[in-house]
Amino acid sequence: MISEAMIKQINAQIANEFGAAHKYLAIACFFDDLALPALTAFFEKQSDEEREHAGKFIKYLRDVNARVTLHQITKPEASWQTPLDAIQTALDSELTVTKQINDLVDLAIKENDHATRGFLNWFVSEQVEEVSTMTTLRDAAKLAGQDYLRLNAYVRHWNTEAE
Repeated sequence: MISEAMIKQINAQIANEFGAAHKYLAIACFFDDLALPALTAFFEKQSDEEREHAGKFIKYLRDVNARVTLHQITKPEASWQTPLDAIQTALDSELTVTKQINDLVDLAIKENDHATRGFLNWFVSEQVEEVSTMTTLRDAAKLAGQDYLRLNAYVRHWNTEAE
């Protein structure tokens, strides 16, 4: 139902999503080491979301009777000096994932693959939200400076409002 090129790229994206989940888990551990529980919980939730995204891609490939091939994921960076460094890594990751999703959409358009393009629309909207969230968090970290507890309190309040 979809091309081999699309199947290959979606399988690569599955690894990208699992890699992002692994990266967010490493960031959560970094914040846990700093005793910042709201930031820890925030990035644990982000990690869960990335695994869910990988699951959506897996389900889609199964739905179109394509073979799922799991790729190796790379070890995440885990040597941040400050919360801002870790959050900037998360923002950079979201910008990378946005480009990856856009590349998939471009391929779907090129191949007139309307089913995949429709499936990917959710991810396009999701990436707008993810980049916005990480940009807001990065800006808050810049404002907090060395006051990590204030940043943690901000994230705790932010998460409470979102629920």
